[in-house]
This record gives sequence, structure tokens and C-alpha cells, in this order.
Amino acid sequence: MRNKLLHILFVLFALPLLAQTSDSLQVKEDTQLVVKDTLIQKELYNPLAPSKAAFYSAVLPGLGQAYNKKYWKIPIIYAGIGTGIYFHIKNDQDYDRFRNAYKRRLAGFTDDEFFGDGATAAISDDRLIDAQRSAQRNKDVSLIVAIAFYLVNVIDANVDAHLRQFNVSDDLSLTPNFEVNPIDTQPNYGLALKLKLQ
Repeated sequence: MRNKLLHILFVLFALPLLAQTSDSLQVKEDTQLVVKDTLIQKELYNPLAPSKAAFYSAVLPGLGQAYNKKYWKIPIIYAGIGTGIYFHIKNDQDYDRFRNAYKRRLAGFTDDEFFGDGATAAISDDRLIDAQRSAQRNKDVSLIVAIAFYLVNVIDANVDAHLRQFNVSDDLSLTPNFEVNPIDTQPNYGLALKLKLQ
């Protein structure tokens, strides 16, 4: 009798425990585990983005870099173009000074800034011709530098827009491959490395 009473008490106390276990299992089945991916959200591929960035940079230097969100490149572009233009203007002024002095000497005047004390020329006529050639060459080089920075600006905006859309993902997967040959029903084993670039 005592054993029967113990069995009855055990069953009475065990039933609520079983009921709690089944309820907790029910709750676990209903809940869903949502894990947010820590990778950066993929941008949609825009095939016109590189040409748009190049067009913006061609219209206004640095605007394509702003479109690509590479703001640190804009001061470099303006420094390069501005330096080329500055030295072009300076060499053009020097060229005009040397040319005007040489023209005045050919006309017989001795009052140019390079003549010296008035009796003898501090800088000879040949040296004025060389100075004109040197200033013309420097003027051309500085113009080429300014144009090169402008073209590099356009090319950089285009290439950067291309590379910005290139997906470099750390998601490399290595999956075993198992296929059954349908003719002789023999298994074919293989290993595949899949690299997804999109």
C-alpha cells in the first residue's frame, strides 16, 4: 500500500513537470531564430555608373570622385591642375618679358630690364633667345601636366566606379560533390570549389 501511495504521488508530481517540458518544447518550435548577416549589403549593379562618373569628372574635375565618394582625391586633382596652370601662366609671362626685351634690342633700344648699366648688356642677345626657348618649353610642359591631371581625373573616376561595383566577398565555399551515374548506377565522387563574384 505504501508503494502504491508513493507511485501515485510520484505520478502526480511528475505530470506537471512533463507538462512544462512539453510546453517549453512547443514554445521552442514556434519561435524562429533570426540572425542578421554581418556582411555589407550588396548594392545593385549599375552598368552606367562608370560612364556617369567619367562624364561628371569631364564636366567639372573632382565631381566624379565625389560621385564615387572618394572625397580625399579631389584636393589632389585640383592641386595638380592648379600647379600646371600656375606654371603655364608664369612661364608665359617670362616668355613675353624675354621676347619684348629681344625685340627692343633688335629695334636699337638699350633700355630693357636685362641690359644692365646702359653701356654694356648684362645678358646677351643669344642668351635672350635661349631664355625664350626655355620659357616656351616650360610653358608647354606645364600645360601638358595640367591636361594630364585632367585626363587622369576622368580615367580615375571611371575605373573607381567600375571597381566600386566589383564584389570582393569572403564567402568562398568548398562543397563535396556526389553523383550517381545513371547508366551503371556507380557513384562518381568529386570536389567542387565555387567562387561567386556577385
